[in-house]
Amino acid sequence: MTLDTEVMSLRQVPLFREVETSRLKLLAFTSERVHFEAGQAFFARGEAADAAYLILEGSAAVSIDGPFGPVRLALLGPNALVGEMGILADQPRSATVTADMATTALRIDRDVFIELLAQFPQISIAVMRELALRLEQTNQRLAEHVGNA
Repeated sequence: MTLDTEVMSLRQVPLFREVETSRLKLLAFTSERVHFEAGQAFFARGEAADAAYLILEGSAAVSIDGPFGPVRLALLGPNALVGEMGILADQPRSATVTADMATTALRIDRDVFIELLAQFPQISIAVMRELALRLEQTNQRLAEHVGNA
């Protein structure tokens, strides 16, 4: 895949729509396109948060270990960012992320991701909004679970 094709792919992602083309080229150049087969882990809970992943095609399941086995927290599709929480919190991975089907993602190194947030406040705001939405959804599920217990 050419650099221009990578830039066109990134331009489709709402998170990167406002980023200038030269920066997208740099992001595409410094990031790695990776492929996962169904069932293959992006990363496991407890591992070091060394990169974020932008899902380009396919989907990935976010899960944690529960008392009776894995509990799926979310299923993320194209244009979803995953792995950013560990980077932002400077903590190990809080969940395991596994390809639900054949999936292509852009692996964005930790330092590149931090630099991107520092240089583009609009991306930082978009990431914060996404994290706030995830927290709200988690709170709702927790309230439903507590109400049913």
